[in-house]
Amino acid sequence: MLHSRLLQYIDEVARLGSIRAAGAELHVAPSAINRQILLLEAELGQPLFERLPRGMRPTPAGEALLAHIRRTLQQYRETVADIRDLHALGNGEVVIATMTGLASGVVANAAAAFHFRHPQVRISIRTMTTLDILRAVENSEADLGLGFNVPSSTQLEVCWQMNTKLGVVVSQHHPLAQMDTIPLAQCTPYPLIFADRSMVIHGIVAEAFVKAGIDVQPAFHTNSIETMKRLAASGDAIAFLSEFDIAEELRDGRLAFRPVRDAFSNNMVSLVRREKHAHGLAGLLLADEIVSGLRHAEPGGISRASTE
Repeated sequence: MLHSRLLQYIDEVARLGSIRAAGAELHVAPSAINRQILLLEAELGQPLFERLPRGMRPTPAGEALLAHIRRTLQQYRETVADIRDLHALGNGEVVIATMTGLASGVVANAAAAFHFRHPQVRISIRTMTTLDILRAVENSEADLGLGFNVPSSTQLEVCWQMNTKLGVVVSQHHPLAQMDTIPLAQCTPYPLIFADRSMVIHGIVAEAFVKAGIDVQPAFHTNSIETMKRLAASGDAIAFLSEFDIAEELRDGRLAFRPVRDAFSNNMVSLVRREKHAHGLAGLLLADEIVSGLRHAEPGGISRASTE
């Protein structure tokens, strides 16, 4: 036993209200249970039970200890179940629905780390739009969903989320990389990289320029986050992405991220799964791995909610 039998003794005495009944339930001599309780009471310096004519009742100190004991025993049972489930991971598959920038950065790194520990589990990474992510998780076509501004749903529970903003993404040697924050107007002398109209980012960036009264003609349009990053890293071109989109490039020093002054509204990046769904252990473990990667990529830490 990982935990002392004393925890079970106290739990059973409190539940049954009798040392004799607890002894019968646990197949232990009542005198042995009583001796252990008396020793603990002496150590703590106060009684844990009131000895009544018709049984035992926890004192306030006993109630406090009992709450701890029951949490400990429950956590132990859950951990034992998880350990046993590790043998049942088998050759299963975990499907995660996400967006292209997140897929090539945070999700890819988390999947690689997970696979190293659990090589028998297949991981399927599917890139799609925000609404398709929502539908895939709701319909159990994906075990996990990770995206920006995923609509709330009574069928989904949030494992982790955080507010973030788009910003200027440039090479480390770009003149704008020397600034802490960048006015949108100072981007216009350089080649601009816009997401094409099929992507949510296009509307956010285009609207920001319109609101600022700046007429621009982007040099590049693409529906590939990876292409945006490569174009930005190779010269003076500017992309507009989030820090999560370029988490790996930030760590490696290939790209720089700078906030834009008063241009972009907040976007929420969320990791979700189907609420009250019989989650497999593999999906929960991968969710933990992704949350760890997201926290590492957070601004200033390169947490808000957590997996259960």
